[in-house]
Amino acid sequence: MSVRRSPLFLCALALAVALAPGEVVEKGAGGGQPPPGPETEEPGCPVCLWRKHSKEMRLESIKSQILSKLRLKEAPNITREVVNQLLPKAPPLQQILDLHDFQGDAFPQDEYLEEDEYHATTETVISMAQHTDPVVQIEGNPHCCYFNFSPKIMFTKVVKAQLWVYLRPVQHTSTVYLQILRLKPVTEEGSRHIRIRSLKIDLHSRLGHWQSIDFKHVLQNWFKQPQNNWGIEINAFDPNGNDLAVTSLGPGAEGLHPFMELRVLENNKRSRRNLGLDCDEHSTESRCCRYPLTVDFEAFGWDWIIAPKRYKANYCSGQCEYMFMQKYPHTHLVQQANPRGSAGPCCTPTKMSPINMLYFNDKQQIIYGKIPGMVVDRCGCS
Repeated sequence: MSVRRSPLFLCALALAVALAPGEVVEKGAGGGQPPPGPETEEPGCPVCLWRKHSKEMRLESIKSQILSKLRLKEAPNITREVVNQLLPKAPPLQQILDLHDFQGDAFPQDEYLEEDEYHATTETVISMAQHTDPVVQIEGNPHCCYFNFSPKIMFTKVVKAQLWVYLRPVQHTSTVYLQILRLKPVTEEGSRHIRIRSLKIDLHSRLGHWQSIDFKHVLQNWFKQPQNNWGIEINAFDPNGNDLAVTSLGPGAEGLHPFMELRVLENNKRSRRNLGLDCDEHSTESRCCRYPLTVDFEAFGWDWIIAPKRYKANYCSGQCEYMFMQKYPHTHLVQQANPRGSAGPCCTPTKMSPINMLYFNDKQQIIYGKIPGMVVDRCGCS
């Protein structure tokens, strides 16, 4: 006598095979039993039980997909201690780590957005020095430097920020001590100067010298607390006490004013009509829906993945009744004519996007690349 499987079970089996090529997922991460049929569903919340199995199968599928797409037969045997020993503490690597520390939380409304392929996106911003507010001055000093940023820029992700200062030419090699002070409104009992950066520079240029200073962390604090941005004072004294930093904003210093260079990651997405259902874990929705799922590679024990340590993968779960199939009328008619010839429509991803990954391969080489199809953006019945 043949055993009749539920449509949800057949959909899950088909989805597991499709998402993990070359490997059929026979059991989930939580215990080895197949997803429940109608006879084994929990009376209190059958939708919750099915959703739990969908999530477990999605996690197992993600593991096999990553190894398959990276052309790895198994996860590299690299522990966290080995990673700490091999990982260079170099600026280019730090930029990637800052950019991809956790993917999927940069724009909370991603589920209602899609790529805007028409409008220009900002990548680099140059902000020129302006005069400081009188409340930070004593007898008109310091008159430089204040940097103004638009609200649009303040809500972008800062990838890199450099302060550029021009130092006047010297006739002989000199050691210059450059210092940057953060300004505060002048009070009767407090100083307005707070030193935030100090550099020792050996100058030997008779033509002048542009000096860059990493300003990313200061700028990030300004963007979080803009009320603290009153500007900075810049000094660069040689051994004779001469200030070589060009901070005059008046005539004669054109093109030599201090400026801030920002590299930003702008949200180049625009609103769209959401074509699929989005639910949370407390939803009682029985139809096909997209649910949130955060993948934690450290929980997998996969220390060989350097970044991201976590990412939002999402998963699909729910029923695809024929009455929900208005988008596919031909399929609906075929199913009506031959209901036993197919498992019926399944709740599957209809749109997926990639993630960027920095990882060690099995030869202990550091690789940075993009893995396609790792984030479920939309779910539907097909």
